[in-house]
Amino acid sequence: MSACRAWTESLCWKILPDTVPIFMSGYSDKEYLKAAIKLKAVNYIEKPFRLSEIEDAIREARDLYIRKVNSRHGETLHSMETASRLALQLTLPYSQDNSVIRQLSDELQFTMNSSTFFTAFIVKTELFLEASTPSMADLFQKFQDFLNPYHITCVYLEKKFQYMVYFLFSQTPPSRQILTHAGSFLMEHFAEFGRYSMARGDTVCSVSRAYQTYTSAVILLQNSYFFPENTLLTSDEDSELPNIQNNIFASSPASVFAEALSNIDQNAASALLEKLLQSFSNNCKFLQNPVKDLYYKLFLCLEDARHQQKIPGSGNPETVAETIDRCFTFGELHQTLVDKTEDFFKKVSDCSQENPTIFLIREYISKNYMNETLSVKDISSHVFLSTSYVCTFFKNETGQTLNQYLTEYRMEKAKQLLKDARFKISDISSQVGYSDGNYFGKSFKKYTGFSPSEYRERNLQ
Repeated sequence: MSACRAWTESLCWKILPDTVPIFMSGYSDKEYLKAAIKLKAVNYIEKPFRLSEIEDAIREARDLYIRKVNSRHGETLHSMETASRLALQLTLPYSQDNSVIRQLSDELQFTMNSSTFFTAFIVKTELFLEASTPSMADLFQKFQDFLNPYHITCVYLEKKFQYMVYFLFSQTPPSRQILTHAGSFLMEHFAEFGRYSMARGDTVCSVSRAYQTYTSAVILLQNSYFFPENTLLTSDEDSELPNIQNNIFASSPASVFAEALSNIDQNAASALLEKLLQSFSNNCKFLQNPVKDLYYKLFLCLEDARHQQKIPGSGNPETVAETIDRCFTFGELHQTLVDKTEDFFKKVSDCSQENPTIFLIREYISKNYMNETLSVKDISSHVFLSTSYVCTFFKNETGQTLNQYLTEYRMEKAKQLLKDARFKISDISSQVGYSDGNYFGKSFKKYTGFSPSEYRERNLQ
C-alpha cells in the first residue's frame, strides 16, 4: 500500500510539479503528520472540519501555488533567454577561447564538445512576427518535446523578427530519417502562421564547427527563393551543388522584352517570360539579387511601353521596387510580371482609341493622388484646359466625373495597401491623399462596404 502511495505521489509531482496539497484526516497521530510534512502540505486539517478553516487553507494554498507558478515561469524565461544567447553564439565563427559558449552551456547543463553533433534549421516567415502570432516559445517547447525521445536537444533564436534559427545537437549522429521527421514537424507548425521558406544545414561534429551548419543553412535559404513557398531545402553531402551563374542569356532579356512590347508582339513577350521561368525555377544556380535586378528592368520596360502607348497606370521606380520586395518567392515575382504584361496588352487593345488628353489626366492623377491638395484646378492647368471644360470633357469621354475617378483611384490604392500588413491603417489614409483618418474611414466604407480594419481582416493572407 505504501509503495503504491509513493508511486502515486511521485507521478503527481511529475505531472503537476507546482501542486500544493492540503492534508485532511480524522487522525492526529505522528505517522500522518510525518506524511503531511513529506508531501509539503500547506495545512493539516483534522475532523470534524470547520468551513472557515477549510476556506483559509484553500486561500493559503492558492496564494502559494501562484507564487510557485510565477517563480517557475521566471526560471523558464531565464533559461530560454540563456538558450537564445547560446544559439546566437553558435551563429558566429568559433573562437578557440570561446568561454561564452562554455559558460552558457554549463549554466544550461548542456554537453557541447568536440563529440557533439549539430544540425541547423532556419525558417523565414512571410510576415514579421507580431504579438498576435502564436508564441514561438510555445512552439519551441513542443519541438523540444518532439525531439526528446530521439535524445536530441535544441536551442533557438529569433533574428530580425522574421527568421527563426534552431540548433539541434546530440552526442550521437542523427539519422537522416530523424532529421526528416524534425523538418516535417516544423513545416506542419509553421504552415499555421502563413507562408514560409525553410532550410536545413549540413550535420557537423564538434562545437567548433556549429557555425558551418548555420552558414550552409543560410546559403540554402537564399536558394529557397527560387522554390515554391512552404518548401524545406536540404543539402545532401553526396550531391554536388552547381556553380553559381549570373548570366545565361546570349542577349539582354530586357532588350528583347522591350522590343516585344514596342512591337505589340505578345507571343514574343510570352516566350521570353516562359524562358525566364524555366531558367530560374527550382534551381540553386542563381543569386537572388541579380535576378531581382533583371526583373526590375523588365518592370521598367513595361512602364516605358505604357508611356509610349499612352496607357494610364500606377507605377514608378519606387513602386516597382516595393512590388518586388513584397514578392515572397521567385514564382510570385514572375507571376506578378506575367499578370502586368497581360494587363498591358489588354489595355493596348482596350485603350487604343483613348483621347490623348484623357491619358494625360489619368497619368497626372496616378502621380499626384497622394497629395491631399490635388484639385480639379491642378488637373485642368496640367492639360491646359479651363476647369469647367475639363470636367465636362472628362465626363463625356469616360462616363465619370473627375472627382469620382480620383476617389475611386485613391480607394483602389488603399485596398492594395491594406493587403500588406507592413502598412499601419493609421498611415494609409495619408498615403492616399487623406489628412483626416476618420473621413478616410467613412469614404472607404462607403466605397467598399467595409471599414479599413474589416477589409484588412477579410483580405490579409
